[in-house]
Amino acid sequence: MTSDSGKSVAVAAKGLKGVKAADSTICLVNGTEGRLLYRGYNIDSLAENCSFEEVAFLLLNSDLPTQIELEVFSSLLVENRTLPEELFDFLKSLPADANPMASLRTAISLAGIYDPSAADESPEANYEKAVRLTAQIPTIIAAIHRLRNDNEIVQPNSNLGHAANFMYMFNGAEPTADEARAMDLILILHAEHGFNASTFTSRVIIATLTDMYSAVTGAVGALKGKLHGGANTEVLKTLEEIGSVENVEPWVEDALAAKKKFMGFGHAVYQTADPRAKHLKALSERLGQDCGDPKWYEMSVEMEKLVVQAINKNCNVDFYSASLQHYLGVPGDLFTCIFAASRITGWCAHVLEQLADNKIIRPSANYTGPEDREVPALADR
Repeated sequence: MTSDSGKSVAVAAKGLKGVKAADSTICLVNGTEGRLLYRGYNIDSLAENCSFEEVAFLLLNSDLPTQIELEVFSSLLVENRTLPEELFDFLKSLPADANPMASLRTAISLAGIYDPSAADESPEANYEKAVRLTAQIPTIIAAIHRLRNDNEIVQPNSNLGHAANFMYMFNGAEPTADEARAMDLILILHAEHGFNASTFTSRVIIATLTDMYSAVTGAVGALKGKLHGGANTEVLKTLEEIGSVENVEPWVEDALAAKKKFMGFGHAVYQTADPRAKHLKALSERLGQDCGDPKWYEMSVEMEKLVVQAINKNCNVDFYSASLQHYLGVPGDLFTCIFAASRITGWCAHVLEQLADNKIIRPSANYTGPEDREVPALADR
């Protein structure tokens, strides 16, 4: 292409699509084959055989933990679950109608002020902050949820695992085994996904050698965007609008005629099935049966069948996570917060990797505007 001055310029990669910005050992996303690997381990194997604690350790430490390492890591998560009292006071001061992601973003930034090691840039201190953030974000989200519903904050239960404790703080009652497993799986499947917008944001920010909390706050801000973290919320809105299995087909036909976008279908990377979706689908079916309310799962199955036939796009991880989280009692506007409670491990893993071999991220741009313009006198403009 040419600029206004007639000079030839390279074509910009809009959205940086196809640009390799760094080397990374954390995640492989193979969109052609539908493969997702965390540190070389296939997501199917991790989903079927591991807890979130094991996956979090893997992302932060490059390999799965031994039994002793898992016990130590799990204990660190338990020890770091409680928030500073000042943070609870802040959450109590928020208006009930505050956007949950905005509340989470600001709370994480505030948490950095009350962390005495926030400015310590040593690898050891940054690792500890990664563990602390992984432990505290569920506590923050649960507090946001309960306070806006005029319920008392539920303090962490040290006898419960990470996912089960999250559900306990969120709903005020210990979850069933299926409910705990469902949240565990949601956290595992959303924990990491390569150089997505929020993860790349965290790397850009930390590359300036700022602090971990600044990088994670920026990542949450990116995840809050409608084009990144909110698709499963839109899926739930669609299911609520449809209302019944019988209404799915006419709704899909009307949507096709109006050329509406089907949220939860297609993916920016996967040209085949999203490898995470099938795991959430199976648990959505189970929880629907457990709750005695299979409608949301059955609506999703019917919609998946009809939409795939119509537009030849598979459902992605967001589609069945909508019905699954609904069964867990999570309101739609908190879905993206749950995403953040999972992706914090991926963000922190990338922050640590960036710092280990850092260079400030400073791409260039094609200037396509005019050149050598004369400045007219103010009276002549």
